[in-house]
Amino acid sequence: MLPSLERYIAKRQLLRPGDRVGVAVSGGADSVALLRGLLERRAELGIVLSVVHFNHKLRGEESDGDEQFVRELAAKFDLEAYVSEWDTRRFAGEKELSIEAAARELRYAFFGRLIKERSVDKVATAHTLDDQAETVLLRVFRGTGTSGLAGIHPRLKVGEGAVVRPLLSTGHREVVEFLQKCSQPWRHDSTNTELIYTRNRVRHELLPFLQKSFNPEVIEALANLAEIARAEDEYWAAETAEVFVRVHLGRELDVPELLKLPLALRRRVLRLAAIEAGAALDFHHSERILDQLGKTSEIELPNGFRAQLTAKTLTLEATQLQAKPCSYSYKLPIPGEVTVAELGLRLRTVVITEVEKFTRYNDDPVLALERLPQELLIRNWRAGDRFWPAHTRAPKKVKELLQEMHLPSREKALWPVALAGEEIVWMRGFAVASPYVARQGKAVVIHAVPLTPGR
Repeated sequence: MLPSLERYIAKRQLLRPGDRVGVAVSGGADSVALLRGLLERRAELGIVLSVVHFNHKLRGEESDGDEQFVRELAAKFDLEAYVSEWDTRRFAGEKELSIEAAARELRYAFFGRLIKERSVDKVATAHTLDDQAETVLLRVFRGTGTSGLAGIHPRLKVGEGAVVRPLLSTGHREVVEFLQKCSQPWRHDSTNTELIYTRNRVRHELLPFLQKSFNPEVIEALANLAEIARAEDEYWAAETAEVFVRVHLGRELDVPELLKLPLALRRRVLRLAAIEAGAALDFHHSERILDQLGKTSEIELPNGFRAQLTAKTLTLEATQLQAKPCSYSYKLPIPGEVTVAELGLRLRTVVITEVEKFTRYNDDPVLALERLPQELLIRNWRAGDRFWPAHTRAPKKVKELLQEMHLPSREKALWPVALAGEEIVWMRGFAVASPYVARQGKAVVIHAVPLTPGR
């Protein structure tokens, strides 16, 4: 395992001397092997290691046992341990996510906080060759293009740091052999054998069947496909960006120029235009648009968008265009309140003296008082605003966050945010800003109270 680990780190330039690397350790074989492997090579790599663990609270005492195992493992090698937890099942219900998606969102939000707080420069996760093969198959089943076939990327940029996957060229079998050789125990996750999860069915039923009946090296073949697809996708992404500049005319695409492009590039330019416009295109809608290029046509698209085509132009736009509502801004003292007549709301700040007691009975994070000024600025959001809700991986455009809520146009335009200086720290309907989450001491809660008639 170690030679494979070293080669992949060097080939992909995943780590460099001086990096503070938090190893994401669940307690399972793959993550424990990654930690032990990096421990054996940390002197040669010149890195500083710590342990990162997120308790998803999905398996009761078993989850707590995993956390204890990881804490003891970190202590054994005199490593700092960064540990967090959240009720993943509840979070999944609130956000209408699958358990797997909710767990990933919470986990990567934790990684992002550690990087944001400069506790680590990078987080190393233990995705293996087997994980890569499973991911490629799952994406094929759900429908994907070249980008999806690229599977799990070796590096994912997170803020000023990154999540890296040094074991992507190492198979699970090599991992187990390595752990056995160094007499290192690991924890077994009972849910890994439950076939109600699609990935588990691929792992325990489909891949063994393919290995036995079609190709014993199918895992390596699928991982190789991901490597090829990723290189192709990186090349075409650069080409697409260059061509997009030529065919993009303000809010429109130049149809005659678009028709000169090869079909593959035409599809990619259209997809990039949709992303720029905030629209979502599936394969069928994309093909309908491409079939109508050069004709006068109008095509309804998902999520309130449409494609307007003429002989010379293609425009992707929202279906409801409305007059721009008035803007507003108010100062909200801490503690204190302010009436926002445009919303029919009174916004109120309350100071909590002991955040630990409050969060014991309230799941939503709250704002750290010491990080806030004496008053906040309340206003409606503006184009270009970005916000990083707690428990999410990275900041997003406020426009994108609101699109996911499917609000009426005027209500969306007037949606309130609260700023500390130039940074949005609160946005109605979302968790508070990730960098401002209170963990101890005094905290601030913002309440939105509807105005009663006559007041």
